[in-house]
Amino acid sequence: MVAQPAAPYGLISQIRSGLSNDELQRRAKRVRLVLSDCDGVLTDTGVYYSSEGEQLKRFSIRDGMGVERLRLQGIETSFITRENCPCLKKRAEKLRLRHVFLGIADKESYLSVILNRTGLDVDELAYIGDDINDLPIIERINETGLTGAPSDAVPQVLETVQYHAAAPGGHGAFRDFAEWILNLREMF
Repeated sequence: MVAQPAAPYGLISQIRSGLSNDELQRRAKRVRLVLSDCDGVLTDTGVYYSSEGEQLKRFSIRDGMGVERLRLQGIETSFITRENCPCLKKRAEKLRLRHVFLGIADKESYLSVILNRTGLDVDELAYIGDDINDLPIIERINETGLTGAPSDAVPQVLETVQYHAAAPGGHGAFRDFAEWILNLREMF
């Protein structure tokens, strides 16, 4: 395990990458886009339905500030999720995200489309996800970028990502990951 910057909110995060601090800092300095899964990262995996069938999800305002803090440092954020519900579109609008990838079942295969649309390379990406459908894109980005997961991610994801957020999904996990990237960049 390598040295780590202090976690936000006094929580303990964990770095499991096997990479040196210098390599983590170099990778953080290259990051220009953070891709985030939605359910289980930006939400607590709960889904609420009204009697009319409307789907509601709870988002953390602190995660929204993480998006803002990244933006101030020239790093964009994008959602990539298999879900395609109106509440995700509204959240993306509120956060002023330029790229939103909804209804994407195979995220790793879609990566070439993302790179084409953004003009970026894989080594300029970071990704945070929580479940087994995230593993292929996590493994791909692990090669040259940065990856993370909420504290309550499934064990297979926690074994694969470079960074474990102290917070669970929907309760500041994205913010924790964003702060880790920003702290690494400051240390560079």
